[in-house]
Order: sequence, then C-alpha cells, then structure tokens
Amino acid sequence: MTYDFLQHYWWFLISLLGALLVFLMFVQGGNSLLFTLGKTAEERRMMINSTGRKWEITFTTLVTFGGAFFASFPLFYSTSFGGAYWLWMLILFSFVLQAVSYEFQNKIGNILGTKTFQWFLVMNGVLGPVLLGGAVATFFDGSNFLVAKQNFTDGIEPVISSWANASHGLDALLDPWNIILGLAVFFLARILGNLYFMNNIKDEAIERRCHANLLVDAVPFLILFVAFLVRTVLKDGYAFDPATGVIFMEPMKYLNNLLSMWYLAVVLLIGVVLVLYGIIVPVIKKTYKKGIWFAGIGTVLTVLVLFLIAGWNGTAYYPSNADLQSSLTIQNSSSSEFTLRTMFYVSLLIPFVLAYIIYAWRSLDRKQITKEEISEDEAY
Repeated sequence: MTYDFLQHYWWFLISLLGALLVFLMFVQGGNSLLFTLGKTAEERRMMINSTGRKWEITFTTLVTFGGAFFASFPLFYSTSFGGAYWLWMLILFSFVLQAVSYEFQNKIGNILGTKTFQWFLVMNGVLGPVLLGGAVATFFDGSNFLVAKQNFTDGIEPVISSWANASHGLDALLDPWNIILGLAVFFLARILGNLYFMNNIKDEAIERRCHANLLVDAVPFLILFVAFLVRTVLKDGYAFDPATGVIFMEPMKYLNNLLSMWYLAVVLLIGVVLVLYGIIVPVIKKTYKKGIWFAGIGTVLTVLVLFLIAGWNGTAYYPSNADLQSSLTIQNSSSSEFTLRTMFYVSLLIPFVLAYIIYAWRSLDRKQITKEEISEDEAY
C-alpha cells in the first residue's frame, strides 16, 4: 500500500459516497412531487410516510461524505467548506428544513399548519438537488479560491486557503453549466422519486400519476445531462504533472481520462443503459415496479465514473479559476500517509455497515404503504 495507492483508494471511497448520495436523493425528488402526485391530505401523508422512512439515510450519507472529505482530503474541506460557506450553508439549511418538517408537521400545537411544513419539504426537494449538483459541477468548471501553503508557518496569519471574492461560493450559481448539472440532478431525483413511490406505495391514483409524470421529468433530465456530459468530455480539462506538480490545461482532458481508463468508460455506458432501462420499462409496462433498482444502480455507476475522471489520471479535481496553480489534486490536498493508512483499516468495516443498511431497508419496505396502514400514531 503505497501513498499513491492510498490517495487513489480514498478518492474512490469519496466518489462512491457521492454517487450513493445522488441515488438517495430520491427522497428529495419525492418531496418535490408532494403536491404534484398527492392531491388529497391522505395521499400526501402516504408519500411523506414513504420518504420519511429513508430521509435519515440520505442525511447521514451527506454528513459522512463531508466527514470522509475532511479526514482524507482536509485541504479541500478547508478550502470549499470554509471558503464557499454560503453555498454549503444553503444546502445544509434545506436539509434542516427537511428534518424539522418531518418532525413537527403533525405535532400538537403546530401553529404554522401542516401544509407549511409540507411546503418546506418541497423547498428541500428543489434546493437540495440543484445546489448539490451545482457544487459538484465546480469539480469540472472550477471555483474562485487561492491556496498559499507557505502561510502555514506564519504564526500571525496561518490561513492556507481563501476565497478570491466576497460571494463565498454563491458565484458558482452564476455559471450556467453549474446550473445545468444542478437541474439535471433535480430532474433525476424526481425520476427516482417517481420510481420509488411506484415500488413503495400501493395506491392506484398515485401510481397512475407517477407513470404520467415519469416522462415529464425524464425528457428534461436527458437533455440537460447529455448536454453537460458532451460539453465536459470535449472541453479543456485541468491536468497536472506528477513529477513537478505544475497544473496546466489539457484539451479534452476528461475524454482522454475515459479513453486511457477504458474500464471507467464501460462502467459509464452500463450506468447510462441501466438508468434508461429503469425509466423506459415502467413507461411501457404499467405493472412494473422495480425500475428504482435499475435506475438507482445506474445512477450510482454513472456518478461514480464522473467523480473518478475528475480526480484520477493526473487530474485536478478542484480547479481554481483565480490561480491555476492553487488547484487541488488528490496528491497535494490529502492527509498524511499514516492517516490514510490508518483509515484504510477502519474502512474495512464499511461492508458491515452497508449490510445493516440493506437489512434495515428491507425490513422497512417488507410491505407496501397503503391507506389502511396510515394512522395518527405511525405516520409523519
């Protein structure tokens, strides 16, 4: 286990967590559909009870994603989470709205009313995916920050990284390509939300609306995602020389990454095919309810590849638009070899955690949600 292997290993784990997070955002997609699919209070309660069983897994994955970044690539954590804090604060605020809404919408003494908290869930369903997608897009489009490692020895001002303007991350929302990926993630979350409700709720009216709404969300998602993917693989990318650490622009860098790491191109193709299969089959066959698993696995594989081509093969995964040489790579932003090696052994427990999540998931979803099962005591 060389230092280089450990850096690549931990970028893989970060990428896998990010990919799982995008899949689990079917909760946000379901929240955004609350008033589109739920026409009565009873129908909305079934939907909320359905996503309410999974929202904590999504939130925990988001926190774990941030924690793993902090432990393995602390310079990214201090640069992005510390510099672009307004963007991350908006993301966290939307998730706090979600948690509060699930907890308090049906509590006695709720002076805001149930619908107010349900609209909070809709806000989370829109803001969460768009902002997270925009944040991930900066891995390909860059952000405005400066890194000065020599400041670490400055006892008066030991600040290594700083934001180059006063927006502190909000400038990411001014780049149209960041917004395009954010909207693509939003519509993908809605697709997954539709598929999840088909699988999890037994109600004719909701199932019928899910089928009708599936294509409505699939068309803009495919247009936005294909546009972002084609533009990304054809644009100049941020490469670096491992020998000198110098960062430079390389024509079609991300396409070169896919060609040189051909196995990732194969995984990307499989992921896209699975997503399309998960969408198309339920549209054709109205009784088919397992589209969430095909589209979900396809989402994980596709997003995993996007993360990997952003960080592997001599690529700067967090480019700086203010100073090219301040861009972050998995080599210049990682923890020490001792830290990565120690955490490697801890990471061997991950399969056991995943096994528990799968067990809990299956236990919760053993029976589909019906109107008869929704009661004041057990529903959100």
